[in-house]
Amino acid sequence: MLAYIVDKVSTYSGGGAATAGLDRPATIGAGRRARGWIAVALATFAIAWGGNEFTPLLVMYRLDDGFSALTVDLLLFAYVLGIVPALLIGGPLSDRFGRRPLMLPAPLLAAIGSLILAVGADSAWLLGVGRVFSGLALGLAMAVGGSWIKELSSPPWGVGDAGARRAAMSLTAGFGLGAAVAGVLAQWGPAPTVLPYAINVAMAVAAAVLLLSAPETRARSVSVRPAANSWWTDLAIPGASHRRFLLVVVPLAPWVFGAGASAYAVLPALMTEHVAAAPIAFSALLCAVTLGVAFGVQHLGRSLLSRGALGVVVALGLVAAGMALAAWASASLTIWATVVAAAVLGAGYGMALVAGLLEIQRIATPDDLAGLTAVFYSLCYLGFGVPAAMVFLSDYASYPSMFGFGAVAAVGCLAVAVTGLRRTPAIS
Repeated sequence: MLAYIVDKVSTYSGGGAATAGLDRPATIGAGRRARGWIAVALATFAIAWGGNEFTPLLVMYRLDDGFSALTVDLLLFAYVLGIVPALLIGGPLSDRFGRRPLMLPAPLLAAIGSLILAVGADSAWLLGVGRVFSGLALGLAMAVGGSWIKELSSPPWGVGDAGARRAAMSLTAGFGLGAAVAGVLAQWGPAPTVLPYAINVAMAVAAAVLLLSAPETRARSVSVRPAANSWWTDLAIPGASHRRFLLVVVPLAPWVFGAGASAYAVLPALMTEHVAAAPIAFSALLCAVTLGVAFGVQHLGRSLLSRGALGVVVALGLVAAGMALAAWASASLTIWATVVAAAVLGAGYGMALVAGLLEIQRIATPDDLAGLTAVFYSLCYLGFGVPAAMVFLSDYASYPSMFGFGAVAAVGCLAVAVTGLRRTPAIS
């Protein structure tokens, strides 16, 4: 079903880095090559499911297991400790050694992470370890899997260049459905601390088997490099110093998950006492609204995204509006205001993610596509520090004022990005 939905995304015609060094066995027919991206997208979907199934359960761990608000927000952020190394090491190495060797372990790491979370409900330490394993899997899926999907969606493996949207929508669908299902099961299902994770273990193992059928798109590099600087050279990412990356992508990236985390981690915590009948389900609802809107924007907003710069501008405008609405929602603490704020923040998240990926694919060369994607996602995940930062600062500032500051900061980043777009040439 996911593959069918994502495949309905129309082909993006704005260009991107072409793949190079392809290892195309003659036995792989055109039909199989055209469908090769589906296995990688489904693996990415399963890994993203495992990465975000924890989010609506934050309320459960706080209310039922007695963890403090700061502890659960730090556990939410903990998987960044796995994501960032996997991104910054796995991405560049896959540019050198191929996509398959780096991506094949990812679903198994996701299964291990979910298994540890299932048995560690009473231990913050075990939950933290499980989150790190989930992060390792997700980092590989984002950098390596996203690049693999892009290449399998482009000639000669596919028709057109829908890779950025396919990668973004696979992640967003996994994030959204994983959170929604986990929240419903934790609220009303049996074994609430186990069953949500057990489902992901089964999904991830199945995805690992399916992933074996995906064809390699990048041949192993055989270039000879001096031993003294081989490791550093493998991890070097030239595109990270590109002026358009620094002036356009960097101001955008932290708002991807800054907007998402605000919507489905901060707002549910503020509303706990106002939805006392089903707080976990309400948290799941906000996750579903945020990521459902994001998924729709990534599909329906393709005409804006095809214009390149306009996607970045609209994304930051939506984030600023969402932060302003979150300030209002955190002051009024009404259900409908919170849902509206989550929806607008979700629109900003969805547009920012795919607009950023499109910029990356325009800037990157075939030799640093995964590496530059990894740097982008690492910057995105700075936004996951927002919930913990807000809890820490809540003794000194109110949530409406903190969200209001976020709206002003988003406008400031929009001004920087617009300046950068004007001063750097469009890339096609």
